[in-house]
Amino acid sequence: MLDTRKGNLPVNDRMRVLIGGGSGFVGRELTRLLKSKGHEVTIISRQPGPGRITWADVESSGLPPCEGAVNLAGENIMNPLRWWNDSYKRDLFSSRVDTTRTLAQAISTSSLPPHSWVLITGVACYKPSLQNQYTEESEWTSFDLLSRLVEEWEEAGRLPQSVAQKTRQVVIRPGAVLGRDGGAMKQMLTPFWLGLGGPLGSGRQPFPWIHVSDLAGLILHALEPSTNTTPPSTQPEVFNGVAPALNTNYEFTKELGRILWRPTLFPVPGFLMDALLGSERAVILTQGQKVIPKRTLESGFQFQYPDLVSALRKIVKG
Repeated sequence: MLDTRKGNLPVNDRMRVLIGGGSGFVGRELTRLLKSKGHEVTIISRQPGPGRITWADVESSGLPPCEGAVNLAGENIMNPLRWWNDSYKRDLFSSRVDTTRTLAQAISTSSLPPHSWVLITGVACYKPSLQNQYTEESEWTSFDLLSRLVEEWEEAGRLPQSVAQKTRQVVIRPGAVLGRDGGAMKQMLTPFWLGLGGPLGSGRQPFPWIHVSDLAGLILHALEPSTNTTPPSTQPEVFNGVAPALNTNYEFTKELGRILWRPTLFPVPGFLMDALLGSERAVILTQGQKVIPKRTLESGFQFQYPDLVSALRKIVKG
């Protein structure tokens, strides 16, 4: 099927993809995947350079020609160098909400908006529970700082109805993103190698996760134009970016220790996590949600790493 809007490429041909925050952990993996498929990538970052534009460029000059736009921008919420205070919280919100709003406004005012707009948020919108299971269809309301962040973040990305009739809107809510070169694993591998790893808090809390290669693949899946000839929905499609396996923190800890041939005898008490990270941030690690990728699987997406064994083996052994 051809996208009949002037200037766009055939569905099966090369896409020009604009990535906000493309220089980060997930952005690097997504860029590698897109380029391996023959697509052209432009990154929006704070500093200009080859293959890059700045956020100021987008605000002043609008959206460059592209078939897809993605926003991955955001201050690292688990940055060990940042103390949990009001300044850091403001940065967490502004780095996500403001950049998302900038891209959404640029798309809305473009004479030729992209056919796909993909926003990456998180599963913090779902209330932690040992019993409840959440799919993309689960209703939710904000209940703490991080769920309010997701609420404002996703609202900032909504396109006006007139634009949404032309541009497919997709929201991907990933769990913990696992990979060797960044994210939580980069900080965890050293203590585990030293035999100092252990469950966090009770260890019973659900641990929704996704391998970084699968998250990049899901973003590409969302970017690719649908062969469905019906007009796009004016409401964003939501995909839970989590592996179909339901694991606890204890299971994750024991499996990582087993693959590394290291003991996992040192649990980290919840009160210590609260003291080190701040209680509002520590809940990411000490609490969790059972998240099901129902629509993700129904859309035809296939996970390369659907279980912890395959994901952790890839990370540890390459």
